[in-house]
Amino acid sequence: MRFGFSLLAALTMSAGAALADCSSDDEIAGFVADYTSNTPTVALSKGGTMADALCTQAKLTRALEAHMGPVIGYKAGLTSKPAQERFKVSEPVQGVLYQNMMLQDGAEVPANWGARPVFEADLILVVGDAAINQATTPEEVLAQVYAVHPFIELPDLTLAKGEPITGVTLTAIGVAPKLGVLGTAIPVTDAAAMADMLGQMQVTLAAADGEVLAQVPGKAVLGHPANSAVWLISKGIEFAPGDMISVGSFGPLFPPVKGKGGAVATYAGLPGNPTVRVTFK
Repeated sequence: MRFGFSLLAALTMSAGAALADCSSDDEIAGFVADYTSNTPTVALSKGGTMADALCTQAKLTRALEAHMGPVIGYKAGLTSKPAQERFKVSEPVQGVLYQNMMLQDGAEVPANWGARPVFEADLILVVGDAAINQATTPEEVLAQVYAVHPFIELPDLTLAKGEPITGVTLTAIGVAPKLGVLGTAIPVTDAAAMADMLGQMQVTLAAADGEVLAQVPGKAVLGHPANSAVWLISKGIEFAPGDMISVGSFGPLFPPVKGKGGAVATYAGLPGNPTVRVTFK
């Protein structure tokens, strides 16, 4: 696994960040203090451009690594239609994943894991080969992926009421990473078969009492979950073996109260119809 942030630094330069208006050191320090204490905070890069946001994201990520561990991968956020409608964007946004955010299936987490906690059904792809960076189709992506994981992400929208939550401000904060629960790895032994299963699967997110909160097909994420990797590559991300890729939400985001004590995501159509579960304390 490659632990580092040189990639996003390069990305911000390619996006024109040499001319971007990054958040100041004081703004970054204030955000980190609020983030680590689960305190609602002010938006970064509000009123700025996406180049400003990417520059700020690179700077913030370096500061957060001291608390969250090294970057272990990347995420495409707002990849489903409901999420894009909620945040009024027309394409996804890009962020990062940290080592210390990853928990195992069945984990218990505080119900107030963030200042503005939400949960969602997601999926992780684990890169097997750097040749993924030439992929342009889901099958080409999966030919270079050695495993997929069911995944419930537990983001923290972080920002205080009245602060703008936009594609720019979400990008500036790395698309709100905080915690996530990984299900058992599913090896990818046949890329074509896995591509078909991921496109055809039904993802169900349910509360602890069994109430179904969302049920959507795999294609709800950009037409196919692996298209999130294609989109990230198109934005300049260069993956390395071992990197994790969060494909984004299957359906809406929910506050912890909707989970009634937890959540379970089921992936009908993947081998064994796997699940991943989290308990909110």
